[in-house]
Amino acid sequence: MLKIAFTAQLPKLRSLASAATCTVDKQEIKHFEKFVAEWWDEFGPMKPLHSLNKLRIPLIRDGLVNTGAIDKEKLNNPLPLKDISLLDVGCGGGILAEPLARLGGKVTGIDANPNTIELAKSHSQLSFLDINCLTSSIEEHASNNPEKYDAVVASEILEHVSKKDRFLEACVKCLKPNGSIFVTTINKTFLANFLGIVISENVLQLLPRGTHQYEKFIEPVKLRRMLEDCNCRTQLIHGMFYNIFTNTWHWCTDTSINYALHVVKLKNV
Repeated sequence: MLKIAFTAQLPKLRSLASAATCTVDKQEIKHFEKFVAEWWDEFGPMKPLHSLNKLRIPLIRDGLVNTGAIDKEKLNNPLPLKDISLLDVGCGGGILAEPLARLGGKVTGIDANPNTIELAKSHSQLSFLDINCLTSSIEEHASNNPEKYDAVVASEILEHVSKKDRFLEACVKCLKPNGSIFVTTINKTFLANFLGIVISENVLQLLPRGTHQYEKFIEPVKLRRMLEDCNCRTQLIHGMFYNIFTNTWHWCTDTSINYALHVVKLKNV
């Protein structure tokens, strides 16, 4: 009788355990639900993400060349990411996943919002791209896909999740040894708060209010330490500058607002 009773409770216990470790913030899901119809409007609220591709695509491609995952000769190939498996965490409607697939990558995109995943599926099909779009948290995906990917991309998502250490741990779990993680996010500084929230959201209304919360921003040194605690080695930390007037991104040496980070998972000893 005790065994039967315990077995009956297993689904509930698994659900509770999943909820305890899940880094998905339900308030964030609710906030971004408003933008599903505008995800592919390059002049709408997602326009900074569209223009950011001019930095993050070369970041990923060149980073994989520098680690030896891609032969340098492939840079002259129209499909430099051919046979490279990539996981786009928090893929939304597929703004980054699609160009990665166009370059030959075997792309999986996951997002906790089922509506944006349906949008990503339909848009990729209309674009004749084979992208595996899944509604999932990174923790759930990692438990079913350990050491599967050559690269994991967490672009403009870290500032929207809870329990960053667990989120990053799950990202690393998905990665093959010697694989790369690429992160773009926002620094936790007074300047980032002033320009990214006060000016962009409250004054100029370039983004809807509530898109960002200062307490969720993270300093590069802290992010680097978290990933190194997950058996990763830092390859690059670089500042990014967004010109709100021209909707263009540029690399810079200043990491006080936006920055990119590339780390490599070390082989298990």
